[in-house]
Amino acid sequence: MSKRLLVVSQYFYPEQFRINDICETWVSKGYDVTVLTGIPNYPKGNFYDGYGIRKKRNENYNGIEIIRIPIIPRKKSGFMMGLNYLSFVFSGILWGLFNKKQFDAVFIYEVSPMTQAIPAIKIAKRLNVPCYIYVMDLWPENFEIITGITSPFMIKPLEKMVDYIYKNCKKIFTASKSFKENIQQRGIPANKVFYWPQYAEEFYRPVDRKSSEIFQDEKKNIIFAGNIGVAQGLDILPEVGKFLKSENLNIRFNIVGDGRSKEKLISEITKEKLNEFFTFLDPVPASDIPYIFSAGDFSFVSLKKSEIFSMTIPAKLQSSMACGMPILLSADGEVQDIIKNSQAGFVSDSGDVKGLLENLKKIDRLSKKEIQEMGRNSKNYYEKNFEKKKLMSIMDDFLLRE
Repeated sequence: MSKRLLVVSQYFYPEQFRINDICETWVSKGYDVTVLTGIPNYPKGNFYDGYGIRKKRNENYNGIEIIRIPIIPRKKSGFMMGLNYLSFVFSGILWGLFNKKQFDAVFIYEVSPMTQAIPAIKIAKRLNVPCYIYVMDLWPENFEIITGITSPFMIKPLEKMVDYIYKNCKKIFTASKSFKENIQQRGIPANKVFYWPQYAEEFYRPVDRKSSEIFQDEKKNIIFAGNIGVAQGLDILPEVGKFLKSENLNIRFNIVGDGRSKEKLISEITKEKLNEFFTFLDPVPASDIPYIFSAGDFSFVSLKKSEIFSMTIPAKLQSSMACGMPILLSADGEVQDIIKNSQAGFVSDSGDVKGLLENLKKIDRLSKKEIQEMGRNSKNYYEKNFEKKKLMSIMDDFLLRE
């Protein structure tokens, strides 16, 4: 009999998250996969066309049964985001009470919010099956950074919620080694917490065809692809642009994606008359990103300065390395070690404009051969440490042995 998995993830196809590929891979291995998710509205905050409270609530995607529970769209305010989080919890608990389906295990894909784990745990308890969680955002730390809320009246209940979640999960998987250490410091036994890094989908690979959207001239192209939000720390770019202009460097940043901070970033760059050093592109399907990368010279990976983000390995790192891209990094902590050990690019601390500028000077002087060598180092490191088949096999060992 196939393993019957209930995956609880507030985000799922057509939203672009790695859990889509994880579930497809499980189906290809013979698992029976059901996903409990919300109505797609990330990152813009509005329901996608064709989806709604009364539209496409049940769907089959590549053999995966998708059940969409009612939620309030996140919009663009902190208040609405809070309602979005709570609505998923409420709807998920209700669904669990009336659900008649049987499952062998519950798997939580935890990118913020951590609150989505509450209905998952209640469902697992009701069915008397093990519950697993894959942690990519630490709470309440991530909540504090994104919202700016630090009041003990809000944070202490979240601390208790997180402890409840960890204690009621049979196994906890983390996307970074630093996360593993942090969770163990909360009193969770070491034999319950496992480092399971993210991989990149198989379409992330070096390709010959270059995207026509990345202008080809004498400038070196830096590619940022992904969410444009507070966590990414892109607010340093206008200052960087001033330097590119004053030093007359042949470098252009290409920002591909969308998010809450995009309009403000464009406005500041336009105000400073720096448009010649920046190109903004609309989001593209994830499968098109390799062609964007192919037209670039470096992938820009950045995070806002904070203790929590110094423990984070952003998913775009694996995507970039799988495509053989050299990395320009503006982030702290564990991710710096990866770039240094792989010799795949240049690193500077989060928010360190001066350090980033020095690295841009180095990139401006690099030969094509030197860039290609860094790209090969990047790809080789990915294959040794983040290759999909190896990592999915490790997860199979956990799920099938229970």
